[in-house]
Amino acid sequence: MSTTPGANSRFRPPRTCFSCGVNKAAWTWPRVEYCYDCMPGGPFPAPPCERCGSSAYFSQGLCDRCHPGGPDHLGACRGCLAWGVYRQRSWLCSSCIWWRTHYPRGVCAYCHRESRIADQGACRLCVEQARMLQEPGRALDLAGANKHGQQLFFANMAFQRRRTPRAALTPDARPKGWKTPGGWNRPGPAPTTLIVSEWVQPTLIDVDPDPELVLQRTLIENSELTRYCAGIVREHAERFGWSKRQRNDVVRSLRLLQTLRDSPTAKIRASDALQLPRWGGSIVSTIDVLDAAGLLVEDRPRPIESYFTSKTTGLPAVMREQLDVWFQIMRHGSTTPPRRYPRHDQTIRTQLLGIAPILHTWAGAGITSLAQINTRMVNDALPDDLTQRHWADRGLRSVFLILKARKLVFADPMRQLPIVNTRATIPLPLDPAAVRTALNHPDPATALGIALVAFHALTNAQTRAIQLTDIIDGRLTLPDGRVIPLAGPVRVRLSAWLDQRTARWPRTINPHLFVTQHTAGRMNAPGHTFPWKKAGLNPQSLRTDRILAEIHATGGDVRRLCDLFGIGIESASRYAATLGHPTFREELPDPRPRLD
Repeated sequence: MSTTPGANSRFRPPRTCFSCGVNKAAWTWPRVEYCYDCMPGGPFPAPPCERCGSSAYFSQGLCDRCHPGGPDHLGACRGCLAWGVYRQRSWLCSSCIWWRTHYPRGVCAYCHRESRIADQGACRLCVEQARMLQEPGRALDLAGANKHGQQLFFANMAFQRRRTPRAALTPDARPKGWKTPGGWNRPGPAPTTLIVSEWVQPTLIDVDPDPELVLQRTLIENSELTRYCAGIVREHAERFGWSKRQRNDVVRSLRLLQTLRDSPTAKIRASDALQLPRWGGSIVSTIDVLDAAGLLVEDRPRPIESYFTSKTTGLPAVMREQLDVWFQIMRHGSTTPPRRYPRHDQTIRTQLLGIAPILHTWAGAGITSLAQINTRMVNDALPDDLTQRHWADRGLRSVFLILKARKLVFADPMRQLPIVNTRATIPLPLDPAAVRTALNHPDPATALGIALVAFHALTNAQTRAIQLTDIIDGRLTLPDGRVIPLAGPVRVRLSAWLDQRTARWPRTINPHLFVTQHTAGRMNAPGHTFPWKKAGLNPQSLRTDRILAEIHATGGDVRRLCDLFGIGIESASRYAATLGHPTFREELPDPRPRLD
C-alpha cells in the first residue's frame, strides 16, 4: 500500500497494527503504525467518526462503514452496477458471482460494457432491464429495453418474474438492431462446418496444467468448438429436459476440453473427457454432445479389458501372449474352425478371477509358457476350497481348450482330470419382517422395486429394464413373452412412483420405468444397485424367497414354477428339493382325503 499523498491514498485499506496485528492502523496519512489501543503511552480512546459520529472507529478518522476500505462500506457491483455490495465479496453481488463462474468475459452487444456475457450476448444489467420491461407473453426485447437507458437496482434482491409463457418473436416483429447470438459471447450465426484435422502434434514433455490458469482461460475461451456445439447443446437440453445447471456444466466442460486438448483442430478423445471432474466438468453429457457433433474419438478401454490387464500384469511375455489369444476369442468369438461364440464379460471376469492366482504361482516358479504345464502341475495348483477349485477348473479348461485348438500348446492337461462341481446349496427364505419393512419404504422407487420382486420374482436385470410401454392395463409384458397381471400392492406402489417421477422429471423422455438423477436426462437404464441399495436387500435373495413360497404353496409343482417364473427344470428342481427339509416347517400336503 502506498503512503504517498494523494486524493485516494489515505482511504485505501489500511495496514494492521504493528503491535497487536488485529486492529487497523489508526491513520494512513499521516502515517501511524499503531491502533489507539497500542499507541505508545496509551491506550487512548478512539475518536468518533468524522462523518456519522459512530463510535466504531476504523481508520483515518472514519468508522468501518464510512471508510472506503472498511468491511461494512457499501459500494456498487462491478458486474451489474447494483448498490449494496461489500469488499469481502470482491464488489460483486450474489448473481454476478454465479455469472462469473458460468459465463465468459466479453463486451456486451447492447451497452458495450466489458462484463460477463450470457447466451443472448448481453450482460446481466441489460438482461435484468429487459426482464423488468418484458411484456406478458412476449420474449425478451434486449435491444428495445436498453435503448433509452437502464434502471439500477439494489444488490441481492429477488425480482418477481412473470410466469406467463413466452411467445416467440417473428422475424418481421423484431426491432432494428436485433442480434441473434450464434454461440456464447459471439453474435451472428454459428458455424455450419468445423475444420477438423486428423494430424496431431505429439507432446514432447507431459506437464500437468496449472489449475488456476486453466480456469481463467476457460472463462475467457470461446472458440469455434463451443460455437459449433452451441446448437447441439440446446437441442440436447430441450430434448432430454436438462436443467440449467446441467446445461451450463456441459458448456463449461466444452471450454475445458478446448483449453486442454493438444491441438485446436483435433478431435477430442473420450479419455481426455474423463479428466473433466478434476476441473468441475461433466463427463457423460459432454461425451454425448461431442458424439452427436461427430467430434469424439472413442478410446476408452472397456472394464473387462482393464480387468484383464490388471490380472495379467507381471506374467512372462509368452504367457501373456497366450492369454491374450484366449481373451480375444472369449470376447469376440471365432469364425474360423473351431468356431466359438463370444462369451459374456462376467463369464470372462469370473474365470480370470479363478485362474489368476494359479498363473502367478506358476510364473513365480519359473514357468514362462503354458505349454510347459502338465496334469500333475494343474492338480497340485488347484485350491482346496471347493468353490474356488470349481472356478479355477472352469477357467483352466477354457484356456487350454482354446490354446490347444490354436496349436499354442502341445496337449491339454485338463483332459485327464475330473470336472469339479460346486457344492450343492439350499435356498433359504428371508425374514418376513425385513421384507415387510422394505415394502413400506418411504422412497416410492425402492418400494416399487421391492414389490415387483417380492410378488412376481423378477430378476434385477428385468426390473431395471422395464419400460413405461411394458405396463398396460395393469399387466406387465416381459421380453421373454410372459404377461404378468400385477398384484394390488404392486399397483399402489406403481401409482405412487409414477406420480413422483412425473413431478420430479416432467420433461424426461427416458423410456424406462425407473429413472434417477443421472439417467433422467439420458436414455439408459439405472445402475444395477438401484433401487436395492436403499432397501438393504439383495434382489436375488428376495427372488429366492418368493420362489420358495410358491413351491411350498403348490406342494412341489415344478411345471407351474417354470411357467410362472421363467426358470428351467434344473433350477426348479433345486427349489423343490427343499420340501421336507428340516430347515422348513412346510411339508407336502397329504394327497389322501381324510375320513372323519
